[in-house]
Amino acid sequence: MMEETARAKLNLALHVRGREPDGYHRIETIFAFCTDGDLLRVAAGEDLGLELVGPFAAGLAAEHDNLVLRAARALAERHAPGRGARLTLDKRLPVASGIGGGSADAAAALRLLDRWWGLDLGEAGLLDIARGLGADVPACLLSRPTRGTGRGDVLEEIEDAPFRGLPALLVNPRVAVSTPAVFRAWDGVDRGPLPGDVRDGRNDLQPAAIAVAPIVADCLRLLGERFGATLVRMSGSGATCFALFDNEVDRDRAAAKMAEERPGWWRLATRLA
Repeated sequence: MMEETARAKLNLALHVRGREPDGYHRIETIFAFCTDGDLLRVAAGEDLGLELVGPFAAGLAAEHDNLVLRAARALAERHAPGRGARLTLDKRLPVASGIGGGSADAAAALRLLDRWWGLDLGEAGLLDIARGLGADVPACLLSRPTRGTGRGDVLEEIEDAPFRGLPALLVNPRVAVSTPAVFRAWDGVDRGPLPGDVRDGRNDLQPAAIAVAPIVADCLRLLGERFGATLVRMSGSGATCFALFDNEVDRDRAAAKMAEERPGWWRLATRLA
């Protein structure tokens, strides 16, 4: 058996620059990844199969063919015809929450099966498959600090990213937010490119997500009041929000206070990888 972590994705900033005729949006974003996430395991199997376990497995149970299986099949069809594997996804991250759960899971499947089947394709060999699975999957395949443009799939790695290793607190009010609904609610205004310092950036989808799910504003407000957070923002199209801290003591105090005031909300105290 082998296993692979599907790291939670954060958009430290997300600027929406316009809408293409095909309906897709042009964005500029800074991807960061947490040390924690979903966990994918693989064991021997004659065909490709997937078992869902974990606290958020029920949110995926209705999907007949989710991204993990699509990734596995795409890799097998191109590089390992006839090979099988039994995959188990321990779903620890909330579904439809703006932290790349499905994309990260698909990317983890590519990395894991590349090792399991002894293909030795590496990132360069897997990126083409990743691009066919979704805009965030290539960044999740790398799972390192990256600047994304285009649809988020034109990537430039960020060397010596200043935010690496920072303690982070992720909070989700247990509200699933539809990405298409949030993009439809975006006001269409191009507010300019990403600045050099991510702290001077923004998430252009934040107001739209609040319009769709007003509880996001409450989440941001509570995080902003907590023990010296250096950056508070929503990730992706929501509803997960995050706070970055200079030290673990402040992060853990914030997590404890959030647990006390909003015991039903999901929380993850982690670090940026």
